[in-house]
Amino acid sequence: MTTVGTLTLAAIQMDCTWDRDRNIAKGDALIREAAKQGAQVILLPELFETPYFCKDHQYRYFELATPVDENPAVKHFAGVAKELGVVLPVSIFERANNAYYNTLVTVDADGRVLGSYRKAHIPESPGYHEKFYFSPGDTGFKVWPARYGAVGAAVCWDQWFPETARSLALQGAELLLYPTAIGSEPQDPTLDSRDHWMRTMQGHAAANVMPLVASNRYGTEVGEQKTITFYGSSFIAGHTGELLATAPREGDAVLTATVDLDAIRRYRHHWGVFRDRRPDLYGSLLSLDGRHGRA
Repeated sequence: MTTVGTLTLAAIQMDCTWDRDRNIAKGDALIREAAKQGAQVILLPELFETPYFCKDHQYRYFELATPVDENPAVKHFAGVAKELGVVLPVSIFERANNAYYNTLVTVDADGRVLGSYRKAHIPESPGYHEKFYFSPGDTGFKVWPARYGAVGAAVCWDQWFPETARSLALQGAELLLYPTAIGSEPQDPTLDSRDHWMRTMQGHAAANVMPLVASNRYGTEVGEQKTITFYGSSFIAGHTGELLATAPREGDAVLTATVDLDAIRRYRHHWGVFRDRRPDLYGSLLSLDGRHGRA
C-alpha cells in the first residue's frame, strides 16, 4: 500500500439496462471522466451490470451470476484500473459452485484483484427480495491495502448498520465506500427514504472520522410484480459528516472530492473516539436480543 496525503475520491451515478455491454461501457466512460478530474479511487453503483433484478422472485435470474474470475465487468475494469492507475471496487452477482453472493471485488491501481467481500446483511422487503438470490456473506468485513490508502468497502444494506462501518474502521480503513441500489418503496409510494439514507451514512463518516462515498443508480425500473424508482442522490461525505459533493435524483453524474488522509488521520487520533472505546461493555452487540452473549 502506498499511503498518500491528498486523495481524490469519485462517486459514479448511472442508470442500468438489460444490455450488459452497454452498462459496462457507460461505467467505463464515467470512470474515465472521473480520472480526468483527478480521481484515484472511483466507485460504481451496486450490481450495475443489469437492472436491479431483486424486484421479483425469478429463478432465471440466477443465470446472471458468474464466478469472480469469469465476470466480464471484473475482467474489463481490471484493465481500466491498470491503464488509468485508479482503484476500482466492482459490484457483481457471484456464483460460487452452488452458492450465490452479492459480492464486491476490489481492483487495485495496477489491475490486481485485491480480494472479494460478500455482502453480509441481506435485505428482504417488498421490491428488495435479496434473500431469494443471495446467501449471507461469509468473508467478514474487509479492508484492502490499495495504492492510495486502506479501502474499507461494503454494499448497500450494509450501510444501515453502524457495526459495519465501525468494524471497517477498527481494521484500519481510511475511507468508507458503499455501492448502492436504493429508491422508492413499492408498498408505500409516500415513503421517501433518501434523506434518512444520506444522514445515516453521514453519521458513519462522522462517528468514525473518515470520508465516505455512496454511489447509487437512478431511473425507474419496471419488474414483473414491482416497480422501483431509484433516487440517485449519490454523494461524498467528509470526515465530520459534511457533504462534499452531491448528485441530483436523476441523471448520470461524476462526483469528485479531494481529501487529505494525513490531516484526517491526525484529527481522528486527536479526537479520541477510538482511544475511549469500551469493548468490554459491548457484549450485548453479540446477540440479536441484546441480552445473550454479553461479556
